[in-house]
This record gives sequence, structure tokens and C-alpha cells, in this order.
Amino acid sequence: MFDVLAVTFPFFALVLAGFIAVRRAMLPLPAIPGLNAFVLFFALPCMLFRFGAGTPIAQLLDPGVFGVYLICALIMVGFTFATTLSQRVDANNAAFGALTAAFPNTGYMGVPLFIALFGARASGPAIVTIVIDLVITSSLCIALSRLGRVDGGDARSAGEAARKALYGVVVNPLPWAILLGAAFSAFDLSLPKPLMATIGLLADAASPVALFTIGAVLARSQMNSADAAPLADYVPVALKKLILHPLLVLLLGSAAIQLGVPLDRFALTVIVLVAALPSASNVVMLAERYGADGGRIARVILVSTTLAFVTFSGAVALLS
Repeated sequence: MFDVLAVTFPFFALVLAGFIAVRRAMLPLPAIPGLNAFVLFFALPCMLFRFGAGTPIAQLLDPGVFGVYLICALIMVGFTFATTLSQRVDANNAAFGALTAAFPNTGYMGVPLFIALFGARASGPAIVTIVIDLVITSSLCIALSRLGRVDGGDARSAGEAARKALYGVVVNPLPWAILLGAAFSAFDLSLPKPLMATIGLLADAASPVALFTIGAVLARSQMNSADAAPLADYVPVALKKLILHPLLVLLLGSAAIQLGVPLDRFALTVIVLVAALPSASNVVMLAERYGADGGRIARVILVSTTLAFVTFSGAVALLS
């Protein structure tokens, strides 16, 4: 366990550093969007491209990983949405709560953490889960958030919301970086060394800056939502993310292997640990964009990130 903590501690320490930097006013709030932009449009795409280009195409197109993880994501969304929806929590807030329960922080935290734990071979299954969460899980939850809502006097259908969500995927650089890396892997292409060295420098910056940014975003969200909220509004969702999600992936993946589905045991371990990650920090920005309670979502993310230092490290120790 101590060997696992020696690997995971620096990652969570960087998140804490970002949190403290904002809470102590060492990092001004207007600087946070700039950090986010650097990670989203420069560093993280380069990291995903590099791993995609260096991963055998068969791992990036693994149907066993894709099917098991997708089914679990859909179950998590449906279960969390159904159990959260109430007179106090409308469809909009229930949908984004469901997204925090099913969408782990794989891009900003998971990929670099898995590389540190298991080496480059862990990048393939993790990248598959990123594609599912960016394209399918997010679009589904945004569509659910529109159920029964009226905007500007005109009812907005779930289908219209889904199309807008897919447009958001199209303009998101991360799926394109993964797709481009997969193409380089499939056709055995390579870039000139100076260009690849530049990509490498940006890729190396992705992990520390992304982790620091997670902490900064969480601190800003907490400062912007100072009103007290019942623990029942967010703690159960965080626990679903950290406990129910990885357990579901483990059980379904193990059953799939027993039934003869071509799913590698190592790949199953990786996607179980993906599910054990805390909620993705960008969900709070999506929630605010669609008029949901950003403070509630921020609390889910903060609790899941805090508890994940113990729960995720424990999951790594058990599965290793």
C-alpha cells in the first residue's frame, strides 16, 4: 500500500497545491481560464496524440473495453438519474449529477497516473474510455438535462440538446488528438524530430499543469458557492462515483471474460481504475452552461477528489 501511495501522493498533492494557491489568493481567479486553455488546447492534446501514436491500433479499437465500459457508463447514468430525480432535484440537476457519477477525470488525472503506475501500455484502454465519456456519456446527460425544460418560450427537445452536445465534441480538441494519434499508429506514420520534440515538451507539461488546474477550479467553485447545502445532495453521488462505478465495471468485466468476451485482464484492471477516479472537473463548467446548480456539482467533484486519495489508492493496491 505504501508503494502505491508513493506513486499517487504527488498527483493529489498537486491538486491540493492548486486548491491552496487559489484559496490563499496566490493565484488570481482570472488566471484560471488561462490555465484551463493551456491544458485543453495545447498540453493535453499533445499528450493524447503522443500516447495514441505510440499505442498499437488494436488496443485503441478494443471492442471488449469499449463494450464493457460503455454499458457500465449507461447504467451509472440511468441509475443515478433515476435515484436522484425528485421534487427538489429537477431533471437538469439530476442529469449533471449523473454525469459526475459516470464521468471520471481520466484526461487531466487518469492517463498520467496510469502511466506512472503501469507504464505506457495502460494508455490504450484509458484513451478508449475518454472517447466514450466525451462523445457518448456527456451527450446523453446533456440530452437528459433538457427533459421537460422550457427555454425562451420554446421547448427544447432532448434531440436538439444532443446535437448541440455533439457540436461541442466536434470543437473539442481532445477527440481529434486521439483520432490523429490513432491514424499515425494505424499507418505507422511519424513527424519530423523537431516537431515531435515540441509536442513532447507540451505533453510533458500536461500532467502537472492539469492537476494544479483541477485544484484551482475546485477552489474557485467552492468560493463561488459558499451557501450551505445538505450532505444528501452531493455525498451519495460522490460515493456512487468512487465505489459503485468501479465495482460495476469489475463485476461486468469479469462476467464478460467468463462468457468468452475478448477482454484482457490487464485492460480490465485499467478500466476499473478509470472508474475509480474522482469526477471530471469540467462537469461543473458544463452544468453552469446549461443552467444547473454548479455549486452542487462542484461539491460532488470536491468530495470525490478528496476521498479518492484513499479509495483510488486502495483500489490500486487491491487490483495490483
